[in-house]
Amino acid sequence: MAEMEASLLRQCPLLLPQNRAKTVYEGFISAQGRDFHLRIVLPEDLQMKNARLLCSWQLRAILNGYHQIVQQRMQHSPDLMSFMMELKMILEVALKNKQELYAPPPPPQFYASLIEEIGTLGWDKLVYVDTCLSTIKLKAEDASGRKHLITLKLKAKYPAESPDCFVDFPVSFSVSWTPQVNNPFSSLISIYGQFLAALESLKAFWDVMDEIDEKTWVLEPEKPTRSATARRIALGNNASININVDPRHPTMLPECCFLGADHVVKPLGIKLSRNIHLWDPENSLLQNLKDVLEIDFPARANLEKSDFSMDCGICYAYQLDGAIPDQVCDNSHCGQPFHQICLYEWLRGLLTSRQSFNIIFGECPYCSKPITLKMSGRKS
Repeated sequence: MAEMEASLLRQCPLLLPQNRAKTVYEGFISAQGRDFHLRIVLPEDLQMKNARLLCSWQLRAILNGYHQIVQQRMQHSPDLMSFMMELKMILEVALKNKQELYAPPPPPQFYASLIEEIGTLGWDKLVYVDTCLSTIKLKAEDASGRKHLITLKLKAKYPAESPDCFVDFPVSFSVSWTPQVNNPFSSLISIYGQFLAALESLKAFWDVMDEIDEKTWVLEPEKPTRSATARRIALGNNASININVDPRHPTMLPECCFLGADHVVKPLGIKLSRNIHLWDPENSLLQNLKDVLEIDFPARANLEKSDFSMDCGICYAYQLDGAIPDQVCDNSHCGQPFHQICLYEWLRGLLTSRQSFNIIFGECPYCSKPITLKMSGRKS
């Protein structure tokens, strides 16, 4: 008790007991340099769940909308010290939200200069603007005709302060900004120009990814964004290759990982090692992969369902918590795919399975031939 009272005095020096039983406390709680009056009445057992909180009208107005949260914290706080710390955090959040809600609007010249900038840039490039003119979306096309958006979050001190920029790029996009009013390098036009330059620098990367998306069967991601650098491509026979492309050097050899039965993917790994000298950065990435692996990537339209079974053989689903089947039976007459977690749970439930460190040895649920599962770090 004495330790709690000492901690309370350190954290809330303006809140003091009003009687010997210390069931009534009155004083002030401080947040963001302001003090707010309050009174707390505790029951004889000093339990917070039965306490009463009496606030000044200023504090009550600020905590309007947070009543349920405050009551919840009173019900669950073990003592007054804990509750006061929680109340202070709630008050900080409430004050911050009030300041944002009642922040003074920008001066008239903010709107006038912004309208002028949009007019100079071209109204045809404007996709969206909110009623406060604080969020603006602009569109552009790259040299290959792909459409791109940039979202700008303007601040009240614009153009003295740089806006926040959001783009769907595989690399970071930071604008060069000189915080001076009436400076040509601190305007929407300047940001848009830098946006166009960034689009041009990433054209080769998007050309590479578009060719892969158009000419192969991409298993993951199903709907790739412009920022996505990875693709998992079907090879047939329940095998696939996962590649991660460097946006700055898109025609160089990417990171490669083969997924599937050993008798299918091991020969591909050997070919990759043997033919690595054939990789030519002047050719497209897809063409290089074909040459080095000595294969033609099947398009989705050309793959029979029997060539690439999509669903897990245990849960009969394709997607499970964002994962697709990536474990395959090595028996050439079976080749059934499974989700890693499904196969893990299945093998763990068999009496005949055995485990060595993070590897489980067991039998395939379909053909009963030996199957091995190497568990990733997320399994326990």
